[in-house]
Amino acid sequence: MRKIIVGSRQSALALTQTGHVIDSLRDISRSLGLDYEFEVKKIVTKGDRILDVTLSKVGGKGLFVKEIEQALLDGDIDMAVHSMKDMPAELPDGLIIGAVPEREDPRDCLITRDGRSLEELPQGAKVGTSSLRRASQLKAARPDLNIETIRGNIDSRLKKLETEGFDAIVLAAAGLHRMGWKDRITHYLSPEQCLPAVGQGALAIECRMEDSSMLELLSHLQHSPTAWAAIAERSYLDTLNGGCQVPIGAYAVVDELVEPSVSDGTATGKPQLTLTGMVGAPDGTELLKDTVQGREPAELGRELAQKLLNRGAERILASVRSGNIEA
Repeated sequence: MRKIIVGSRQSALALTQTGHVIDSLRDISRSLGLDYEFEVKKIVTKGDRILDVTLSKVGGKGLFVKEIEQALLDGDIDMAVHSMKDMPAELPDGLIIGAVPEREDPRDCLITRDGRSLEELPQGAKVGTSSLRRASQLKAARPDLNIETIRGNIDSRLKKLETEGFDAIVLAAAGLHRMGWKDRITHYLSPEQCLPAVGQGALAIECRMEDSSMLELLSHLQHSPTAWAAIAERSYLDTLNGGCQVPIGAYAVVDELVEPSVSDGTATGKPQLTLTGMVGAPDGTELLKDTVQGREPAELGRELAQKLLNRGAERILASVRSGNIEA
């Protein structure tokens, strides 16, 4: 019997996601006649420790994955379950995303105290989010909104909605779905209203590149359309040299599915993709958005990023990184 140690953040959502993946792998291993046992190892990341400042001010990439990746490299764990949107575009040498399961709902959603939609919120409504990407798009749509930082896990943010005077908070729909809390959602924000974070709603199962038996097991979790979309979105992020704490959004849709033979963007028979991306000032005063289509996911991401760079995206991102622009 092989015991597989699975690394996870210790939040309720992270452990729920990890539990779902382990349940699937347990079923797969049984069907393949493999004798695997699974154990979860909880790991605290830098992003989990620092809760009193916005993510953009904490600095650095991989705020929610670095410690977990180090545990993989050290051999303390055998695989890790991440939210794809927390993953930097570049992985450490020796690590690989072994599988990308089917994506949950990628949209952001609004939770309000009185059931109002974004358009119906009162003038100057207090809206909580820790995301510069969300702040940028909300302020572009409603410049009157008072956007304030709210950090913590999903349940603590929901409590703060009631206790800290917020009219609404914005969360990823996927997390609420996975926790079984769909009924808390007041209003879904369409990608046209609020473009999701890169990889939002998708999971990334990471392991060591040399672990062939793990890669073989994880291959059974791979969902090709989600993997293609992730390649395009992450290529866009990589070209912009961005992370989860900058005002960048992207969403790729597979228009025409052709089953690929590999998941790294090099297979023939690639599907038709539509990729939309945004870069915006956190205060909503400037919002760049564009859309491209094609069959080369990685190239599509680079093409879209370059279009926005040509329109001034680097100037916006440089201002955010230097602290000259804040929400």
